[in-house]
Amino acid sequence: MRVAVAAAGRGPSVRGAVARFMVAGLLALAALAAGGFLVLRPIGEREAVDDARRLATLAGRGVVEPALTDAALDGDPAALERLDRVVQERVLGEDVVRVKIWTPAGRIAYSDEPRLIGRRYGLGADERAVLGTGETEAEVSDLSQPENAFERDQGSLLEVYLPIRTPGGRQALFEAYRRESEITASGREVITAFAPVILGALLLLWLVQVPLAWSMARRLRDGMRERQALLETALESSSLERRRVAADLHDGPLQDLAGLSFGLAAAASRAPAGTDPATVAALSAGADAAREGTRRLRAAVVDINPGRLHDEGIGAALEDLAAPLRARGIAVTVDVPAGMALSERSEELLYRAAAEGLRNAAAHGAPARIEVRAGVDDGRARLRVEDDGHGFDAATRARRRAEGHVGLELVEELARHLGGAARVTSAPGRGTVLELEVPA
Repeated sequence: MRVAVAAAGRGPSVRGAVARFMVAGLLALAALAAGGFLVLRPIGEREAVDDARRLATLAGRGVVEPALTDAALDGDPAALERLDRVVQERVLGEDVVRVKIWTPAGRIAYSDEPRLIGRRYGLGADERAVLGTGETEAEVSDLSQPENAFERDQGSLLEVYLPIRTPGGRQALFEAYRRESEITASGREVITAFAPVILGALLLLWLVQVPLAWSMARRLRDGMRERQALLETALESSSLERRRVAADLHDGPLQDLAGLSFGLAAAASRAPAGTDPATVAALSAGADAAREGTRRLRAAVVDINPGRLHDEGIGAALEDLAAPLRARGIAVTVDVPAGMALSERSEELLYRAAAEGLRNAAAHGAPARIEVRAGVDDGRARLRVEDDGHGFDAATRARRRAEGHVGLELVEELARHLGGAARVTSAPGRGTVLELEVPA
């Protein structure tokens, strides 16, 4: 199991948070705009193709069909000349580059390219279907086909075809070729028409959110500051209360127990001759129990308020923590550089973290060896408490937390408050490592 807490000592910066929000908003705005244009592009091109289909219908049935005669379909030069004049003047232009009129048999009866007139190529399935349905169709031209030999120098083309009739009722197929670049340009015009509306709406939404983000960031900062102030007050109150409790224990029960142990020991050693041996043994046992109680109570006082911590340094205080464990047969190594200078808060936190690590190891891990190492590097104080005990998994830690064992969580919270980090690494059968890093 691995728990890591990265810390920040001061509350979040409102300006920095809003700046990050604005940058993220701009990126989201750009992504939405790009996505909108990707969606609009095929719609614009589809609209442009529909426009081409409508224009071809107007040109075919409104311009060419009235000028188409049976004589033109039969190849009469005069009729073809009149039809060509209409096509040249009223149909061809920048976007329409070629016009063909086919007979149902697949012969080109007319084209603005004279070399195509009279040639036979046969109609495809789509063209024959159009003659049957009467609808207008459009598709990208396959310029590799033989009938498109004279259009290959025009670039990509869109061909639109529809059925028309002569005044005598004979059917023909009108086919117009438009530059695909003009279709694409028309699609871009559709996108351009919608772009200001889309961008304006997105930009307005982004601008409306900026003051909201500023307000939320300020509230978050104020909440963090209030929380830090409460934590500092709680820590100070806890420190004062620990000192008071330690002083009361030291001046009251601890002195009474010490006096009791001395009195019982003296009574046992000075018992008159003939005193019942059981009475002497009871006095000696009572003196031993009082001494053990004195030792335990003194250790508790040291744990509550380590008097040597600020007087003699973190090394001496950690040795005091190790002494009771050594008395129980646990090999505890304390490695602290001499003269290690720390701020009062960092020193207290290192001590509290070491105490928590040693206490947990002794209470739950049954270790044979514990190593406590502390040092300062690049302005950062570091502590490492490692044992070879039973270790634990995430479920075990969660259960202990639910039972009220929140010492590790408190260490992590204090480390975060000071601008540092705490990390616990453990696994069943592999011991436990508590690491702490805070500003020195």
